[in-house]
Amino acid sequence: MSWWGKVIGGALGFVLVGPIGALLGAAIGHSFDKGLSGIESFSQFGTPADQERVQAAFFTATFSMMGQIAKADGQVTEDEISIAQQTMARMQLNAEQKATAQRLFNEGKSAEFDYSAVARQLKVECGRRTNLLQMFMEIQLATALADQELHAEEQRILLNVAEILGFRKGQFEQLLAMAAAQQRFSHGNQNYSSTSSSLDRLQDAYDVLGVSKQNTDAEIKKAYRKLISQHHPDKLVSKGLPEEMMKIATEKTREIKDAYDLIKQHRTNNS
Repeated sequence: MSWWGKVIGGALGFVLVGPIGALLGAAIGHSFDKGLSGIESFSQFGTPADQERVQAAFFTATFSMMGQIAKADGQVTEDEISIAQQTMARMQLNAEQKATAQRLFNEGKSAEFDYSAVARQLKVECGRRTNLLQMFMEIQLATALADQELHAEEQRILLNVAEILGFRKGQFEQLLAMAAAQQRFSHGNQNYSSTSSSLDRLQDAYDVLGVSKQNTDAEIKKAYRKLISQHHPDKLVSKGLPEEMMKIATEKTREIKDAYDLIKQHRTNNS
């Protein structure tokens, strides 16, 4: 049975508690408080049940945190709503899942939403799955950057979440720079002026990979392979990414490959 089937059937009730369990339960009208009183009681990582629980927790934390980020600057913009809708569309959610995601997004916008508690539980659920936590941060960064501007309060919340999840400030800043570059790069020439489009796009390609023009071909290839491995859809699903988010991971790997191909082509033509 899929993680969603177990959520609807109540089969996750004995393990999914804490703030994430409360959020998901409220969103689908279900109780997840059977028999346990705190997140310390989670079963051991690495079991099949654990993977499904992580998938449910990731789904819940993703959409509720998107709501929190969207309203952090005091106003939820059309761009921020659009990025949430696009994420739901790419996941091809069924009617029940989409309605749940929308309710979680709205819960995240509420004044009572405790994003720190949700981040702490997500960290416990994911354990050492750093690639999964990185994917979570990348989705939140994309939400914050949807209106082409990162507001101070958005950055404060994102940095706090990143630190709770185990990322150092320098790592967060690199993820932010890569996310901003990937957003520009993925939108193609509409983000570049006619006079500087090729040079700006090339620079963004380097930034997408987290490297610079000063890096050697071997260093760039190593960075590329690492990113491809980190975002491999099958690997992420095996670690707890909801199956519905495979398309998001696939799109990221394609954008990473496109950036690497552009750099390789430029270096070949100018060698």
